[in-house]
Amino acid sequence: MRKTRNLGTMIPAIGEGKRGEDGHIGYLLRQAHAAHRIRMEKILLDMGVTLPQFSVLTMLAAYPNASGAELARLSLLTPQTMSVIINNLERAEIVSRSPHAEHGRIQIIQMTPTGRRLLKRCKTAVSTAEQELLADVCVEDETVIRQWLVAVAKRLENMT
Repeated sequence: MRKTRNLGTMIPAIGEGKRGEDGHIGYLLRQAHAAHRIRMEKILLDMGVTLPQFSVLTMLAAYPNASGAELARLSLLTPQTMSVIINNLERAEIVSRSPHAEHGRIQIIQMTPTGRRLLKRCKTAVSTAEQELLADVCVEDETVIRQWLVAVAKRLENMT
């Protein structure tokens, strides 16, 4: 445990007290997510890319020609945030937009060659951090973890 300044309160380190195995599962999931997010943000900072931009580019590579609304859902972002991200990526010539063939108001987003090169560099840069997430996990446990995470997301999505 460590003491915070001025108050004398004992705040446990990660892995201790309620920040350890006895903590609430939602808190532990959030704690792990925050640690991973901070690590990814630091890595991507050198590439000049934010984590939400990386997420958008990753989803766009997986699902080409998606609309902004589809990318927002895929990237777990609001449509307003997506609009800002797409505008910034378009200004940097990382993505381009074109009207949907049948629904002219819908904009289809495409990654430019510059965007594809950037995403490749970003994926290389973050690959170590991604591998470290599963460093102490065997293949069988990884499968169970992946299945559990998907099941939780599906179950909770249906409850909202």
